[in-house]
Amino acid sequence: MTKLRISAIPDSRPVKLTIELPAEIHRDLLLYVELVLGSAGQSTDAITDAARLVPLMVGRFMETDRAFQKQRHSRAARTKLAGSGPGNAP
Repeated sequence: MTKLRISAIPDSRPVKLTIELPAEIHRDLLLYVELVLGSAGQSTDAITDAARLVPLMVGRFMETDRAFQKQRHSRAARTKLAGSGPGNAP
């Protein structure tokens, strides 16, 4: 069986998600859900699970985007330095 990047959809609080997807992406998203659920031995509502899967996919995308991570760390470092100046002592 093919190893998917996301192997299970963890339980989490419900999230309202309103987006428009091209039909082809929607079909592929539902297929991805079926593959994830099939490999985990689960069976539930594909549309609900797709809404829970999208944030995981976006999160994984951002985690693996090197340029984003570099900018994120750079920004965090600048913020930390700006917050530790002489006028910001506790």
